[in-house]
Amino acid sequence: MSKLATPTPNPEFLRRAIVLAIQNVNAGAGGPFAAVIVRDGRIVGEGVNTVTTTNDPTAHGEVNAIRAACKALGTFALAGCELYTSCEPCPMCLAACYWARIDAIYYGSSAADAARAGFDDAFLYEEFRKDQGARTLPATQLLSEEAWASFAAWIASNSKVDY
Repeated sequence: MSKLATPTPNPEFLRRAIVLAIQNVNAGAGGPFAAVIVRDGRIVGEGVNTVTTTNDPTAHGEVNAIRAACKALGTFALAGCELYTSCEPCPMCLAACYWARIDAIYYGSSAADAARAGFDDAFLYEEFRKDQGARTLPATQLLSEEAWASFAAWIASNSKVDY
C-alpha cells in the first residue's frame, strides 16, 4: 500500500485488541495491553503484554503481535498491514512499527490514559530529546574500529538480505 493512501480503519479490529487486553488482565497474564495486525481485512497476528509472565521487558502487546504476524506471513516487513492496539504505542513499540514498515496505527487509549493507570512513558520521551551524554543511562562507545568489521562483512556479503 502506498504511504499516500490512507487505509480505512475498522473499529472491530480495535475492539478485538481491547477484548484481548481485558482478558490478559483478568487472566493475570500481564499488563492491560494488546494488539492485532491486519492485512487485507483479516487478522494476521495478535499479541498481548507478557512482560511479567515471560520476564521479557520487550514483550509488549504490539511487539508480540508484530512477531506473530511476521511468523504467520513469513516476512520481516509488514508493509500493507495496519496495527490496532488497545493503547497508544510506547516509544519502543512505535519504533518497532516503523522497523516493521506498518502502514497505519489505530489505538484506543492515549499515552495520557496509560500514565493515569501507572504506565508513564514521558520519562522516555524526555530522555530521547537529551544529548546522549545528558541521559540517565550512560552509553559509551568502545572498540569502534574493531566493531566496524561486522559492517565491513555486511557490505562485502553476497548473501545479505537488505532491510
